[in-house]
Amino acid sequence: AGPVVAAAVVLDADAIPAGIKDSKLLKPESRLALHNAIMSSARVGVGIAAPAQIDRDNILQATLWAMREALAGLGDPPAAAIVDGDKCPDLPCPAQTLIRGEAQSLSIAAASIVAKVTRDRIMIELARAHPGYGWERNMGYGTREHADALARLGPTPHHRHSFAPVRAAAQAFSTP
Repeated sequence: AGPVVAAAVVLDADAIPAGIKDSKLLKPESRLALHNAIMSSARVGVGIAAPAQIDRDNILQATLWAMREALAGLGDPPAAAIVDGDKCPDLPCPAQTLIRGEAQSLSIAAASIVAKVTRDRIMIELARAHPGYGWERNMGYGTREHADALARLGPTPHHRHSFAPVRAAAQAFSTP
């Protein structure tokens, strides 16, 4: 459930926050502190692809679109971009991919922190609007708790209906 969130970060070489690493390796409180430090010291752009766009275009195309939007959010494009993963969207600057980039590039790691905190905040807000799915804990990922809630409550517009478990729940609840 929830959107795909991508971030682009251009770090200031003279003001790189200490402790930047892959967002998945950080405790939530450290991740939030780094997010705030990155937001105040770097150029940051964020792109968000909604579940309906994911359903319409597929997860890869929605992710590439979110990456382009994140880069556009920087204003002037950087001289070059390093993109996490093995797929690169069309960008207005030279770019190269870097598999597991968050472990090799501070800019990618910083972008992973910004994207994760942004998405988590969205999911916490959605959890308030749609209680019962545990999104404030599972952040919309396919945990047992989320699967049980989907079977019990059915899907919401914030679910990715093109994903098989959601599609099955929608059919069971006769919702589009």
